[in-house]
Amino acid sequence: MSLYHETTEILSLTSSNTNTGGNLKTRIFGKNDLKSPRQQVYALALETCKWSPILKEVIEKADLLRHERKLSPLLALLLVHDFLLSKKGIALPASHGLRSSIERHKARLNSEFTRARLRRKAGSLEALKEQVAAEFLADAAGYPRWIRVNALKSTIEEQLTTTFADFTRVLSVREVTSKPGKFLHVDDHIPNLLAISPRFEITKTEAYTSGAIILQDKASCFPAYLLDPHSEDGDVIDSCSAPGNKTTHLAAIVHSRIPENETCSQTVFAFEKDPKRSKTLEKMVKLAGAQEITRMSFGQDFLRVDPNSELFANVGCLLLDPSCSGSGIVGRDDMPTIHLPEAPGAAASKPSPNPGRKRKRDDDASAAKETPQPVMVDDDGKETLVSSEKELKARLEALSSFQLTLLLHAFKFPAARKITYSTCSIHAEENEQVVLKALQSDIAKERGWRIATRDKQVRGLREWPVRGSVEASNGDSEIAEACIRSYKDDGRGVMGFFVAGFIRDAASSVEDGDGPYLRDDEGRIIRDVSGMPTLKPAYRSSAPNGSTSKVAENEREDDDMASDEPSESDSDAGEDEWGGFAD
Repeated sequence: MSLYHETTEILSLTSSNTNTGGNLKTRIFGKNDLKSPRQQVYALALETCKWSPILKEVIEKADLLRHERKLSPLLALLLVHDFLLSKKGIALPASHGLRSSIERHKARLNSEFTRARLRRKAGSLEALKEQVAAEFLADAAGYPRWIRVNALKSTIEEQLTTTFADFTRVLSVREVTSKPGKFLHVDDHIPNLLAISPRFEITKTEAYTSGAIILQDKASCFPAYLLDPHSEDGDVIDSCSAPGNKTTHLAAIVHSRIPENETCSQTVFAFEKDPKRSKTLEKMVKLAGAQEITRMSFGQDFLRVDPNSELFANVGCLLLDPSCSGSGIVGRDDMPTIHLPEAPGAAASKPSPNPGRKRKRDDDASAAKETPQPVMVDDDGKETLVSSEKELKARLEALSSFQLTLLLHAFKFPAARKITYSTCSIHAEENEQVVLKALQSDIAKERGWRIATRDKQVRGLREWPVRGSVEASNGDSEIAEACIRSYKDDGRGVMGFFVAGFIRDAASSVEDGDGPYLRDDEGRIIRDVSGMPTLKPAYRSSAPNGSTSKVAENEREDDDMASDEPSESDSDAGEDEWGGFAD
């Protein structure tokens, strides 16, 4: 019973309540006193909103609210949704009063539902579902569902022949989103990434529930791919890990680089200071099969970590994706529209406005009062009312100050050679401006940190066409070219995002940006018949009797983030926003 009453309460909340207002997910997961499972409440609320135009029509034509006066319009929508559309029906005992109030009208409700389907010229329930999904997605229909194949559990080849066997492969994202049916596009920039038709219910597949595939926006895959951790780079840190998509992406890349017949010597350290989000991270890491590579620090603030600790002496790569305004996330600020059936006598009970000029003033005042104030929902779900440009500026200043502090802290790790900094924000204050301030800092100059220029980036992102703003980079075109952006309304099917890489040279007596080992054209270390890495001549000549003492000194040479092939294409193992937890 609590499921329907709690969902009714969630959907009844007004956005003026700053504690629980805003988007649906924030309302539900920010409510601490729910008795029902949050995922169940979210699914019921979202699906009811999606079907509400049809359900409203069915309830009104069946005259349900006139016969069952104890039902509110919202409660009636939820119950009728489960009665008509849930496989298990209404989640209440057969003798329960609420269930009986719906089921005693089942013939009329089913009849009106069929008529509603036929009025929409849908030949079957499946056809109606597609139609409803398309209408509900509206602007978001221009975005595919991005699927990262989890290299820890599967391969892209396996998924193409199983989960997506009946999909038609097309050449562009636009074809995926513009046609009804099942279409698929293998991404050109990120390895193991697929774009599929947005209406396909991927969350019901075995591959999704087992963690073999993960729902993750393409832009959210940029940071781990740009960081490009190799075995000689040492351990990796994800500083702000929850919900875990980027953490598990890092683990998948690390796993794909393990030499044959060897065990993984690298650790991915995952930090998350929020205890609740830490639980989400733990669940995600386990589902993805990344627990052997990942060491999670629950409730630990990355900023309080000592960079000089022995535990992090081998950390060569850091991924920073701090809290931001979330202004690039598709649908982040949206609360789905819900169409309520009219209760009997609702029109008659509506107060009539006062005549004359007073009416106009009252109406104007009322309209002003009812105009919702804009709400900034950051990527942690925290909401801030933004009623002026001044308030927006103050919020961005606070966020960018924190982001810069995090980046400067990362610069302090002694063995670090690569860092990626990213946000899901469109604001220059959180992006190019943070990069510039970081490069101008004393610690960046002392330790030799510099921007990873476009020519030093992995191939897929080197070829990504959307770059940073020259104006936001204070006129520095090289910095702007090094920065990678995406915009949620540019037709590429991704959310708004920003990422930049930082690199520095390893301390070495032999100046070489590719490390001590010979590599093939795909960036992989060349090994001899016994499986040992092959040294470059400069390193061989400096080591007596061909020993590897020089290698030990330089094995974490920075490889300048350069890799001519996608980072996960070498993997024989399989790959997995697990959709339940989006980044």
